[in-house]
Amino acid sequence: MNMKQAEHARLNRRNNQPLFRLKNLACVLCFSLISCAGNIKDNGEVNVFISKMVTIHHFDESQLNELFQSVDIKEDILKKISSPAEGMPWYKYRKIFMTDARINGGVKFWRENEPALTSIEKQTGVPAEIIIAIIGVETLYGQKTGNYRVIDALSTLSFAYPPRSKFFLGELENFLLLCRDEHINPLDPLGSYAGAMGVPQFMPSSFMAYAADFDNDRHRDIWHNKSDVIASVANYFVKHQWRTGQAIAIPVSATGENYKAALNGGLKPDLSLAELESLNLKISRPIPLITKVKLLAFEQEPNGQKPGEELWAGLDNFYVITRYNHSPLYALAVYQLSQSILNKKGTFP
Repeated sequence: MNMKQAEHARLNRRNNQPLFRLKNLACVLCFSLISCAGNIKDNGEVNVFISKMVTIHHFDESQLNELFQSVDIKEDILKKISSPAEGMPWYKYRKIFMTDARINGGVKFWRENEPALTSIEKQTGVPAEIIIAIIGVETLYGQKTGNYRVIDALSTLSFAYPPRSKFFLGELENFLLLCRDEHINPLDPLGSYAGAMGVPQFMPSSFMAYAADFDNDRHRDIWHNKSDVIASVANYFVKHQWRTGQAIAIPVSATGENYKAALNGGLKPDLSLAELESLNLKISRPIPLITKVKLLAFEQEPNGQKPGEELWAGLDNFYVITRYNHSPLYALAVYQLSQSILNKKGTFP
């Protein structure tokens, strides 16, 4: 999966909406703009946005006018956002993240940040290995956080990408608010081509809702402060109702193909253990009888002409991981990476 595909997945998780797939989108975009690249201050919608920020949030109009003189439409962002991400089978997706480099990097990150991880796990109940795996999947432990100015990315998609302008205008609004709150120059932060920011790749709305100040320095620094990053990821899970000490996902075996009737594409747990048994499914380890699970099938590498399926029961905590990215592949990759990191760390003295 390339960076473009990963970014489409991030967008899907942030607002749980499918991406619009428009033919000849570049032509549509160019028709709506004076230019497909360059300064956006002459765009009338920018002035409407500035007026809103002044009226509702009491920003200084002259300062915002000056700010947007330095903001540019980025044509390459429009090209990336308008190219739909292709689906990828699990056996290929898994190989991206289940690598020695990513596992060893997770162990290294754990050792370098162990005091904060231990403290935050104790406070929140979110396992350290899950927090680390999220950071590993998102940005390779902070090594790949994006090279676009966040304000250029959000402005480009707010004012030059009509299919998602409403969503990105909200993100641009939140971005300016967080910059004011955190005393950040809006021209400084870098992120992905869709405006996902920092080590955990939070969109601005996620920053406003979930970013945490672990060391009480009055800043929520998800770009440089690893303790704040760790606390922010944990807070994201807490706010989405992480259940401390409960399982995440459990392998399932099947007799026959009755189980296929339960593969409905949702993510929220909806089957009782009795219903699993009625489908000739057997869960690999015991869990409380009242537990609800989500039956999920993951495509395996073809053996002959027909690809196989690996079945898993996703529990409530698996569903919580999908709130970070609305993809069962993502959630299972995070879970399996977390277990590999945990096991590898345990082999060191």
